[in-house]
Amino acid sequence: MPDLNDQDIQILSLLQRDADRSSNEIAESLNMSQSPCWRRINRLEKDGLITKKVAILNRQALRMDLVAFTTINLSEAGRRNMELFETAVRELEEVVECYTMTGAWDYMLKIVVKDISHYEQFVRNRLLEVPMIGEVHSHISVTEIKNTTELPLRQLS
Repeated sequence: MPDLNDQDIQILSLLQRDADRSSNEIAESLNMSQSPCWRRINRLEKDGLITKKVAILNRQALRMDLVAFTTINLSEAGRRNMELFETAVRELEEVVECYTMTGAWDYMLKIVVKDISHYEQFVRNRLLEVPMIGEVHSHISVTEIKNTTELPLRQLS
C-alpha cells in the first residue's frame, strides 16, 4: 500500500461519502488548492486505492425487499470445486457479495431479491444448479440496522 498522509485519507473519506464531488469542491473543503488536490486524486486512482465510482441505488425504493445471508458447504473439498463454485457464483447477479469462511461453512453469500418467492425461485432454479453445492442454509434479514460502503479510514491515521 502506498504511503498515505492525512490529506490523502481525508480525500478518500470525502470521496467514499460522495464521489460526485469535484476536485475543486474537495480542495475547498480541505483548504487546499484545486490542482494539487486533483493530482492527489489521480494518484490515489493510479495506485488502486480508488477502483471505481458508482451510484448506490436505493434497494427499498426499487422494491428489492429481501436480503438473505446464505451459507454454503461444498459437496467435496478441493481447489477445483472451489474454483468452479466461485466462477459460477460470479455469474449470479442476485449474489451481491461472496466470501470464503473459516469454521463450519465454506462460503457466505449476501443475496438481494424482490421477495421471499423470488428468493425461493433463485435458490431452486439458479443456486442449486451449481453442481458442487452440498448444503445451503438461509438466514433472512428482518431489519437493516446499518448498511454502508464506507471503509473505517480513521484507523489509517
